[in-house]
Amino acid sequence: MAYNQANKHKIQKNKKNIFPPETTKIMEPSKQEAPKLMGTSPNISNDSSASEKGEATNQPNSRYALTVDEVIEQHIGALGFAQIVHVLLVSIAWVFDAQTTLVSIFSDAQPAARILATGAIVEGAALCGLSRGEWEWNGSRSDTIVSEWNLICQHKFLVAVPSTLFFIGSLFGSGVYGYLADSWFGRKKTLLLSCVLTFVTAFAISFSPNVWVYAFLRFANGFFRSGIGSCCIVLATEIVGKKWRGQVGQYGFFFFTLGFLSLPLMAYLERKSWRNLYRIISFLPLGYAVCLLPFAYESPRWLLVKGRNKEAMVILKKLARRNGKQLPADLSLVDPIPERNDQTSSSEKFWKTKWAVKRIILVMMAGFGSGFVYYGIQLNAENLNFNLYLTVAVNALMEFPAVFIGSFLLGVMNRRPLFSNSSYLAGVACLLCAVLSLHRVIRAVSIAKWLQLAVEAVGFMASSTAYDVMYVYSVELFPTNVRNTAVSLLRQAFMLGASAAPLLVALGRESAMMSFIVFGVASVLSGVVSIWLRETRNAPLYETLAQQGKAEEIENKTVLIT
Repeated sequence: MAYNQANKHKIQKNKKNIFPPETTKIMEPSKQEAPKLMGTSPNISNDSSASEKGEATNQPNSRYALTVDEVIEQHIGALGFAQIVHVLLVSIAWVFDAQTTLVSIFSDAQPAARILATGAIVEGAALCGLSRGEWEWNGSRSDTIVSEWNLICQHKFLVAVPSTLFFIGSLFGSGVYGYLADSWFGRKKTLLLSCVLTFVTAFAISFSPNVWVYAFLRFANGFFRSGIGSCCIVLATEIVGKKWRGQVGQYGFFFFTLGFLSLPLMAYLERKSWRNLYRIISFLPLGYAVCLLPFAYESPRWLLVKGRNKEAMVILKKLARRNGKQLPADLSLVDPIPERNDQTSSSEKFWKTKWAVKRIILVMMAGFGSGFVYYGIQLNAENLNFNLYLTVAVNALMEFPAVFIGSFLLGVMNRRPLFSNSSYLAGVACLLCAVLSLHRVIRAVSIAKWLQLAVEAVGFMASSTAYDVMYVYSVELFPTNVRNTAVSLLRQAFMLGASAAPLLVALGRESAMMSFIVFGVASVLSGVVSIWLRETRNAPLYETLAQQGKAEEIENKTVLIT
């Protein structure tokens, strides 16, 4: 009898050696492992503070350890009242991001002029060759920078310089803010800094004495405002469950749309002074930074990655309490970085990780085309044969269906085909606009102008959807310790594409067809590039590069086995 028991024990021991834990998980993917009471280890927060902080237990040698994702899904709720209020608070800042980005549509517009001898209303190109005493602007000299500094004829391309420098400033600023948000400042403080400096530079712009000072300050404004968008989307998505990440990311763009839609109204009311327009939009981010942002939370994921486990747990407890729930007293958080003695920064590790570098290159290539088209279509509104205020208002209104349709589709569709198909639709619409802009088509088809406006609006809606989806997609493609860096690099790609758009818009004043063709081709190519990106729908948000790399490697092996 003793011999049989010994043999049975030996067989069971051999089975454990044959099937290690990793293999067992691969063979039974549907079987979820229950949370365990775990002994104190370097991977678990082991602070001995009071239990109300969520760190201590009554049994010092065992803890109930979960990741942030598991705490949110199992104890706080994927999307409750506390998260909705937080998302609302951080998403409001998108309003100022839209206003500072797109204000140049009105401040840098080319107004009509009047020939004094005949009273005829003409565009800027017809003024070349005429002396300054033969014509006057059809309005006050302070309407736009074009009328104030006479940026026409041989100086017409100077109009594109401030907008181009604005986006170049955003390009550089995105990298700086991404580093600050992932390393020293965190998401919330970086957003605060960006809002305050946006106020300072926007207000300073209103006192520009000439186009060169104006261009420099637009560069500075683009640099300092570039932290708003990336911090907003990361702050919003890092505290909700995986089911709601896509929709929450879209809510931010709803506020971007509100900011965009507010511009035609403000610009119309201040149509006699571009300087007053800048002064109005400058004070809004300051008011937000002082009155609303203090009530938002820092990202508990970022706090955990930085080793500030107690602070992360305090925020999670507040979220649970405001959702009408309570975290277990013996709960602790799994530390995602076991080796905290490693002095290598997250950004250094990022560029040394092969899969992450390959992925960010693809993301940036797709982002370049998407940003080029998204901002290009908006700035190109002046090349349509319609009232500028009406065209911009129509484009802004098309952002609403883009946000709601995108939000719905993110809940039912995979990210990759949603982005690529939206890019293809935007590209086709731009190519149709090119055809409808031909003079012989306009003469032959009586409603060609209205068709062009309708097709342009559909194209803008599709490009807006692609732009918004790529933001959400990039959040899910990278782990917490480099997520803000990755989103900022995507934003750099957006801004690099956007910086080229004003030059093409200036060319469009001579040939609207050519500008629409280039926008159409760029949009289609950005959709093609996304084919090589990994699908992320319903995937967990990882905390470190090593953790995500290992998990994706196991997932790839599982796919090969099945």
